Amino acid sequence: MRAPPLVAAYALFALRLAAQSPAAVPRQRTALFTGLALVNGFYNSARVNNSDVPQVADSDVVGVKGGGGTMRQTRLGALVTEPDVLGGSFSGEVDVDFFGGQLPSSGGRTFPLIRLRRAVGTVQWSHAQLLFGQEAPLAAERNPRSLASVGVPGFAGAGNLWLWIPQVRVTAEVGYTLRLAVQGAALAPTAGTPQGTFATQPDSAERTGRPYLEGRVRLGWGPTDDPSEIAVGGHIGWLRGLDSVTSDTLLDSRAITFDARLRFGKLELLGEGFVGKALGGLGGGGIGQSIGRNGQPIRSKGGWGQMNVRPSGAWLLGSGCGIDNPDDSDVPSGGRLKNFVCEGHLEWRPPGPLVFGFEYRLLKTTYQSGGYTATHLNLAAGFRF
Repeated sequence: MRAPPLVAAYALFALRLAAQSPAAVPRQRTALFTGLALVNGFYNSARVNNSDVPQVADSDVVGVKGGGGTMRQTRLGALVTEPDVLGGSFSGEVDVDFFGGQLPSSGGRTFPLIRLRRAVGTVQWSHAQLLFGQEAPLAAERNPRSLASVGVPGFAGAGNLWLWIPQVRVTAEVGYTLRLAVQGAALAPTAGTPQGTFATQPDSAERTGRPYLEGRVRLGWGPTDDPSEIAVGGHIGWLRGLDSVTSDTLLDSRAITFDARLRFGKLELLGEGFVGKALGGLGGGGIGQSIGRNGQPIRSKGGWGQMNVRPSGAWLLGSGCGIDNPDDSDVPSGGRLKNFVCEGHLEWRPPGPLVFGFEYRLLKTTYQSGGYTATHLNLAAGFRF
C-alpha cells in the first residue's frame, strides 16, 4: 500500500530508528521536521497569468515580459509516525509553503504568506488504509516532477487536476507481487471560487450540500516504496446554477480519469488523462472554467505526460507536455479555448542537502480573440533539511 509523499521518504528512517531501541518498538512515536528551502530565478518572454509559476499565456499584452526571483516555493513539513494505532500503523503529515499570496508592502516579493498545502493522517493495515485530511483528488492524485512548479504543480491548467481538497478516503488492496486496490473518497465540494480574506460564504458547489464523490481502481507492481502503477478513476459532483444564489438547478461535475507511473530501470514515465465537464473546481479543468454559455457545464478533455531519466544517482533529466482542450461551443465570450504546455528540465542533487535545477517551459494558449505564446525559464537552487 502506497504511503503519502513525505511519509514514504521517512518511513525507512523511522524503522531504522526503532530498530536501534528494540524495547521501545511496541509504542514508539517518531516525530520529524523536514523541508526544502528553495530560491527560483525566472524570466518570461511575454505576459503570463502568474510570473514566477505560470500556467497560461495571457491575452493582455500590457507589460509583456520580465524576470525576477522568489523564495515563496519553499516548503516546510512535519511528520509523526506510531506503529500501533487502531490495530495498524499511523502516519501524519503537515505540508506548508509560502505560496499564499503577497503581503502588500514596499518589500515586493520578499513578504510571501504561508499556505497550507496538504495535511493528512493515515492508518495503515495489512490490506487496507484510511486517509483523512487535505490531499489531491483521488481520481487525479499524480503530479509531474518539477523544481520550477512547486507552489502549483506542473501542467496545472494543461491537463493536471491537482487541487488539494479536504477529504476522507478508504483503500482496500489484495496481492503481493501484483497489488490490486479499490479506493473510494468523499471530498469537500468546491467550485474553486476565490473567498474573502477572513469571512467566507458557500460557493456554487458548497450550496448543493453534497460532497464530491470519487473512486479509483489501481494495479501496482514492483517495490512498494517505488512502484509501477496504472489506474482508472471517476469523479462526480454538483454545482448550483448561476441564474440566482438560491437556484434549485443542479449541474453535474463529472470526469473519467486514467493515470500511470511506469519504471524501466533508470527510465520513469508519468501521466494522467481525463474527459469530463465542470472541472474548474479540481484545479484547472476546462482551463479553470466550469460554467459556460447559457449557464451550462463546460465539457473538456486533457492530460499530461512526462518522461524522466536518471543517468546517475545525482542527475535527473526529462521533459513532458500537457493539454487542456474545452469544447469550443461551451466556452463563454472571452474565455480560453485551449492551453498547451511543454517543458524540459534538468536536476542535480549532489551528495548532501543541496539541490539545483533548470526548466524551460513553452506555453501556448488559445482565446476567442486568438493565440498567445510565452516561454518561461527557471533556475532553482535549494537545500533539504
